[in-house]
Amino acid sequence: MRILFADSVDEARLEPLVAAGHECIVEAATTAADMPDRIPGVDVLVVRGTKVTAEAIAASDSLGLIVRAGAGTDNVDTASASAAGIYVCNVPGRNAVAVAELTMGLLLAIDRRIADGVVDLRQGRWNKQTYSKAEGLYGKTLAVVGLGDIGFEVAQRAKSFGLSVTALRKDDRGHSALQRIRSTGIQLVPDMEHLLSSADIVSLHVPGVEDTVGMVDAAFLAKMRQGAVLLNTSRGDVVDEEALIAAMESKGIRAGLDVWADEPNGGSSTFNSRLAQHASVVGSHHIGASTTQAQESVAAGTVEVISAYLAGDIVNCVNLTKGATGASTLSIRHYDEVGVLAQVLQALRRSGHNVQQMQNQVFVGSGAAVASIGIKGVPEQDLLDQLSDIAEVIGVSASPNSPRDRLARRDR
Repeated sequence: MRILFADSVDEARLEPLVAAGHECIVEAATTAADMPDRIPGVDVLVVRGTKVTAEAIAASDSLGLIVRAGAGTDNVDTASASAAGIYVCNVPGRNAVAVAELTMGLLLAIDRRIADGVVDLRQGRWNKQTYSKAEGLYGKTLAVVGLGDIGFEVAQRAKSFGLSVTALRKDDRGHSALQRIRSTGIQLVPDMEHLLSSADIVSLHVPGVEDTVGMVDAAFLAKMRQGAVLLNTSRGDVVDEEALIAAMESKGIRAGLDVWADEPNGGSSTFNSRLAQHASVVGSHHIGASTTQAQESVAAGTVEVISAYLAGDIVNCVNLTKGATGASTLSIRHYDEVGVLAQVLQALRRSGHNVQQMQNQVFVGSGAAVASIGIKGVPEQDLLDQLSDIAEVIGVSASPNSPRDRLARRDR
């Protein structure tokens, strides 16, 4: 297969793909505008920050997988990829430590005014009296908004500094997440108003999705304490920059920012930002994930995603439906012989049932298998009879994917 890496990558990590006979093309200078001309003939595309537009996807002729070498996938037009039957996968958690380290670095720089002090020293000014007035972090409260991999890493580091850590209580958190919350010592609070009003520091780690655009607006900032610190190492468009400037000037909020709403796309450029130049801001150049350790880990994770795909397994996919789909699921136990599933699918077609999900697994040490098929409608008894009449079928059962009457079961 031809694999295009349209951003920088640790090429030493690509050796397993090269050794397996795949063509790895590294073109780190590829831009979104270049992509439609580069994508024909490419089977797998890997990007970091480069945008993958609908035009690029439309120009592809063999693309089956897009890998975002990082956590967020907001630079990929996932709707167009889904319509074209292209998997979009990410590599979550591999750069979480690097982003958390920068988050804590920004916090320390704000509290101890490190950036201002360095400027004075380089200009020959000694000003111990001014820079001796830090408040300190011990005993303060840090609220994590977005308790994913990065949020947890920030929480762990914050606890080591003697900070109390809070986060929102959510009903949809799984058992492992709740265990991690307890072991880290994170206190859960009932709502955003409570979270913001009780925190000295608010750290943002939310995904770049429609619901988070502009979430830090005037109302959000009004709930924060006078003189509180806002940290954003997630997405630039999460923050309403004009509202933040107003809050810094009216209630003394300070900010540590690694991301910006209108930051340049390239590695170097002019950047005239009123927010970045504000005296209450300590900023960096969107470098949260940019450590050697993180990039090596992301590259290794990217190769794992691609290798799984080449082996017929899809991991970390963001544009497939989760769980059972359709109105009903058919479970068909059958002998592992050629043509059985073809007969099953023909019967479904005759009955007008569209297949929305399908998995077939073979039992260990035997010649039997079970197929789980999600269908759009509710199977009629006639369909169950047809499936049961297939010579190689052992048994058929149907269950609803939403509360309703028990469906039929047929066994030989």
